[in-house]
Amino acid sequence: MNNVVKENMKIGVESLETISKTDLADLCNITEQAIKAGGGFGWLNIPPVESLKKYWNGIVLIKSNFLVVGRLNGSIAGASQIAFNPPNNEAQKNISKIQTHFVAPWARGYGLAKAMIDLAIEISKENNMKSIQLDIRETQSAAIQLFENKGFIKWGTNPSYAFINGSRIKGYYYYKDLL
Repeated sequence: MNNVVKENMKIGVESLETISKTDLADLCNITEQAIKAGGGFGWLNIPPVESLKKYWNGIVLIKSNFLVVGRLNGSIAGASQIAFNPPNNEAQKNISKIQTHFVAPWARGYGLAKAMIDLAIEISKENNMKSIQLDIRETQSAAIQLFENKGFIKWGTNPSYAFINGSRIKGYYYYKDLL
């Protein structure tokens, strides 16, 4: 039965310049779910919904950011933020960074994460980026495998990347050349 449901899913990815009320509700909902599942891109505890709303609305206000969303049957089920360096950083003006990347636990396995990475790369290339970078906690093994399968190369490790429940967590740094 799961295969039938999976086959009937309409999957899509897009970059949002504005956020509707429905999309904002979806983003807040999936962010809460991702935090509960341990993949809340830095958040360990669910913040108040007003903080989540401000966060997501703020992303689209920054002109050097792109908010990429993955949809299942029209509802946002995943999100990724791509950031470009400010104009004063001429030495890194051709480098983009994936700041956040997650899919709600109920929406995993449909290819949304891969499709969002593909769109992040496409947006970066369209904006003359030569490299795309990211950093990630060592505990995010599925995401690490995904990025490595997409051709991202690990170049470094930070042994004190994060502290979660009193434990030191390593962080890994990745890049992918877009030349």
